[in-house]
Amino acid sequence: MKDQPDWYQFNNSEKIDTPALLIYSERVISNINRLKQMVSSPSLLRPHVKTNKSVKVSRLMMDAGITKFKCATIAEAEMLGRAGAPDVLLAYQPTLVKLERFIQLILAYPKTTYSCLVDNETTADMISLVAGLNNLIIPVCIDLNVGMNRTGIIPEKALKLFYYLTTLSGIKFKGLHAYDGHIEDLNLTDRTIHCEKEFEPVEKLRKNIQGLGYPLPLLIAGGSPTFAIHAKRANTECSPGTFVFWDKGYQEHIPEQSFLFAAIVLARVVSLPDETKICIDLGYKSISSEKPLQNRFYFLNAPHLKPYSQSEEHLVIEVGQGHEYKIGDEFYVLPMHICPTVAMYDEAHIIEKGTYTQKWPIDARGRALKPVDN
Repeated sequence: MKDQPDWYQFNNSEKIDTPALLIYSERVISNINRLKQMVSSPSLLRPHVKTNKSVKVSRLMMDAGITKFKCATIAEAEMLGRAGAPDVLLAYQPTLVKLERFIQLILAYPKTTYSCLVDNETTADMISLVAGLNNLIIPVCIDLNVGMNRTGIIPEKALKLFYYLTTLSGIKFKGLHAYDGHIEDLNLTDRTIHCEKEFEPVEKLRKNIQGLGYPLPLLIAGGSPTFAIHAKRANTECSPGTFVFWDKGYQEHIPEQSFLFAAIVLARVVSLPDETKICIDLGYKSISSEKPLQNRFYFLNAPHLKPYSQSEEHLVIEVGQGHEYKIGDEFYVLPMHICPTVAMYDEAHIIEKGTYTQKWPIDARGRALKPVDN
């Protein structure tokens, strides 16, 4: 899908202080609908909310028939409870303190079915004990390491853990979870071959469990680069997250996917430090900065410009001799990585039909949600 070159422009930008996160709600809805078209049924989807962290955006997905979600923090899990999400996987293995907070959520939002991850017997014992003390049965997914090498048990050793889980009270085996964020092949064919190879042990594990007389275990797998590959597997839920807003990084690395940019940052010129440079209010507290400076963002309305230096609240740009930039000029900035960019803002300014209309809170940007006003 090809964008109009000035799609990001709107008619009352003067009402917004900068730097500001902008969300184009109609484009968000378009991306949700596009996601649904890429799978055979919404029941195959379990979007990750780490990108949007928003009750409003999560409810847009629920309005589209998506009922299952994945998250990484207790704040995101609580945000989904407030949104009324029916099924939420905390894709994180809890420590004791986090587990106690998780129990509070389960009790506070009884209409939401919460589950979490486990990759070892010690944590399984802890979950079993604490769940029992609270008269609960907590669904758990075995977290598998398929090459990301940060958490999870390798599939070849997971059958023993599965057996162990079946002996414990207070927990219930829900399925298997595998995140394959390391699979980033640019070519879809190469990416598919890579993905299938990494998941051969996972499919073997599933068949081994099924061979013991259990149903084929649910598999929850796949971020944006691989979810369409996993969608072809039996009894598998896909969990992309970035699709909802999209970003420059994924546009370059997943060229076959045609999601629309739906969230950007608005910034303004605040100073003219010398004859060839301008300074805008886009420091690394305003946009994701884990990439090298030249690869952190893209100026939609000035793609030829390159950053010179960045600090906490300022970005200096080399613009050359004889430029016509002046104080207050606006820059529309496309992040290379939208997820951590969103997490820097308390609220987003919503653009609808070419007009700034309202603000939406980024509810779960912190580690805990703010109390709801009565």
